[in-house]
Amino acid sequence: MTVVTLARPNAPARPAAGSEPARPEDRPAAETASSTLDRFFAAGMAQFTAGVSPRALAGAFFDWAAHLALSPGKQLDLAGQAATGAFDNLANAWRLMLGSDGDPAESSLPQDGRFRHPAWRSAPFNLYAGAFLSVERWWEAATAGIHGLDKRHEAMATFTARQILDTFAPSNFVPTNPVVLETTVREGGANLVRGLTNLLENAARARSGQGPVGAETYRVGETVAVTPGKVVHRTRLAEIIQYTPSTGQVRPEPVVIVPAWIMKYYILDLSPANSLVRFLTAQGFTVFMVSWKNPGAEDRDVGFDDYRTEGLLPAIEAATAITGASRVHAVGYCLGGTLLAIAAAAMARDHDDRLATISIFAAQTDFTEAGELMLFINESQVAFLEDLMSERGYLEAGQMAGAFQVIRSNDLVWSRLVHEYLMGERSSLSDLMAWNADATRMPARMHSQYLRSLFLDNDLAEGRFQVGGRPVALHDIRTPVFAVGTEHDHVSPWRSVYKLNLMADADITFVLASGGHNAGVVSEPGHPRRHFRIATRSHDQAYVDPDSWLAAIPVTAGSWWPAWAAWLAARSGVAVAPPPLGRPGTRFAPLGDAPGTYVLMT
Repeated sequence: MTVVTLARPNAPARPAAGSEPARPEDRPAAETASSTLDRFFAAGMAQFTAGVSPRALAGAFFDWAAHLALSPGKQLDLAGQAATGAFDNLANAWRLMLGSDGDPAESSLPQDGRFRHPAWRSAPFNLYAGAFLSVERWWEAATAGIHGLDKRHEAMATFTARQILDTFAPSNFVPTNPVVLETTVREGGANLVRGLTNLLENAARARSGQGPVGAETYRVGETVAVTPGKVVHRTRLAEIIQYTPSTGQVRPEPVVIVPAWIMKYYILDLSPANSLVRFLTAQGFTVFMVSWKNPGAEDRDVGFDDYRTEGLLPAIEAATAITGASRVHAVGYCLGGTLLAIAAAAMARDHDDRLATISIFAAQTDFTEAGELMLFINESQVAFLEDLMSERGYLEAGQMAGAFQVIRSNDLVWSRLVHEYLMGERSSLSDLMAWNADATRMPARMHSQYLRSLFLDNDLAEGRFQVGGRPVALHDIRTPVFAVGTEHDHVSPWRSVYKLNLMADADITFVLASGGHNAGVVSEPGHPRRHFRIATRSHDQAYVDPDSWLAAIPVTAGSWWPAWAAWLAARSGVAVAPPPLGRPGTRFAPLGDAPGTYVLMT
């Protein structure tokens, strides 16, 4: 098929959205030979930078420094703020000398819990924390609000400065952390000995490929992912699991769940008490789950659409063939939700009406406001990752996890350093934390397509993403949608998830749940301190912006799961006898017990 692209005169034509990025083996021999050294050098460098491109950071900081150097008014403001901060620190020191205490937490951000312990209110620790927070505020002012500075570069400079400063926070060192210092004195340094032991044990486990301490408590198929069922189909990328019904009758329309392939599916089937799968079967639904294969080097050329054709679509086919239903309730989580939106748009375009409803959890369809994760995704960064992946054919799980840890370094890096290595304490590992450590890889070709077409070019939201050689439009979706965002999502910010209201011409029920990207979705009934907001907008109602929506919708205490189950039930038929587990004699015959074999791959 020939794709014609309108372009400016003498400008290179833009590749069709969803088309394959050039791979080394597709390039002319001379170009490949000349670029081999550059790719090899970049791949080696990436091993020492956790996959973050130093070229992207250097470009952002050069842009910031150039604009700041040519902004005398901003320089005067910063000089004034520095003088004010120095005076405040001297005044604080004088008050401490006179015996007064002060609470540094009063001048820190609400989410910053480093200085909340009462010990930080006494001298000289109050002075340490106050001086640090003063410097932190100065750098935040120095990297933001510069006229003419590219917004992405401004965000990168602000983010990087914050990461560097967090490294030198007084909470990270024994002499300047009153809680750690008092513990060290009281225990005669035993806490530091335990901390060193923890450090060496963690390093040994990382080298051997073991999970964190305590992960052995959660064994897939024994203590987690234990909802009974059968694997009823297998492709090169996915196993399809059908779960055993737990009620005498079931809804005729099965639920088909498509999780992200960045992590393993059993986040939705953790322990029996917080398993979404078990909850659904108890509500009278027949549930099918896609369990993705953990790709290796042999899967380097697996593309984004392969996950649709060898995972999502086979799951729908299995569910309809086994149950006899004509339609299914399709569910997508994170990247699986984005894939489901793409598939739903393609099915609507092609007049395929097998979707009774669409439920999307913490999944984006417009990537212009994808949060701080966007700081790691630009042309330089994507090219850097492509060079890294060209060596092995996939992106290591640890390299993806590193980016998420940097985004929340205070919570995931420095607080752990203090707790485990300075205080010498081990936190008990939950099933969700153990699952989070059971990471997967990403095929090189698929990951490159995902970053370029969705993040860089926003092709899906702008109608350029191609499925089957033709573009799809989310506006074609008429199927009722249940979309869930979470309040503290650093991966799929809820306002980004909410943008589906701008694109799909369907009745959309939107839920804003408490928690983050994972804990907000794993929100079983009875979980303490959970709440959510919920409202439905019909396809012919006017659009309401997210902030107005937030202000208008009341908070409901508890889990959103029962509200979702009621929503599904209202769009389902009259209950019928449960279907068999698989269809013997067909290509959907049972192949083995759940959780299958793919989920066990390391």
